[in-house]
Amino acid sequence: MKRGDPDRRAMRKQYAALAARPPAPLDDAARGRAMDRGYSAEELEAVPESARASLGCGNPTALAGLREGETVLDLGCGTGLDVFLAARRVGPTGKVIGVDMTAEAVEKARAAAGGYPNVEFRVGPIEKLPVPDESVDVVLSNCVLNHCPDKAAAFREARRVLRPGGRLHVSDLVTLGDVPPADTPSLEVWAEWLRVAADRQTYLAAVREGGWREVAVLSEQAFSSPLTPPLLAGKVLSLHVRAIK
Repeated sequence: MKRGDPDRRAMRKQYAALAARPPAPLDDAARGRAMDRGYSAEELEAVPESARASLGCGNPTALAGLREGETVLDLGCGTGLDVFLAARRVGPTGKVIGVDMTAEAVEKARAAAGGYPNVEFRVGPIEKLPVPDESVDVVLSNCVLNHCPDKAAAFREARRVLRPGGRLHVSDLVTLGDVPPADTPSLEVWAEWLRVAADRQTYLAAVREGGWREVAVLSEQAFSSPLTPPLLAGKVLSLHVRAIK
């Protein structure tokens, strides 16, 4: 999918609209959804309010074993939830870079970053990252790489920016069994993803094709959200994948 393709423009428009929404209240329902994805109430309360809009399908910072002084890259950072959490873990001697294709989300993240001197947000596609070769220690991503038509190419690009021995930690969605066609009525919100969705085996094969070693699934569970339609019930799986360069 090229930058100007209709599907990519539609996806960018969808995420720009999400970034424009006012922050949702951190009520019991929101806390419950976040905890289902591996976040604690303390983590949600510690980040800027606007960053909570970037809740994905897992919490890659929880399993990445981030250490003080490391440089971390978050692919598809949205309004910055995982960037801000990672920044707390790597400390003042570390750095966290967030990259997202949606300028509106990056602008919102930058506006909230005043208390975080060790973070930086950049606009760009994850298939062509605005990051130099071998310049980061850890790559994170949360429910983003599943949107790439050529997943192996995206994983190769993530590998390019990592130093030798660097780690990849990805929370992402895969399909389980047969799923409905993307043009099925009532699946409009999921249509873009369904066009390029991969099952578990195909997704992990793309990671390996991207040049990674020691590819492992650290956790997996059925995924659901208030936006999950009945047609997809039980057909979406959330994985946390770790791999080494």
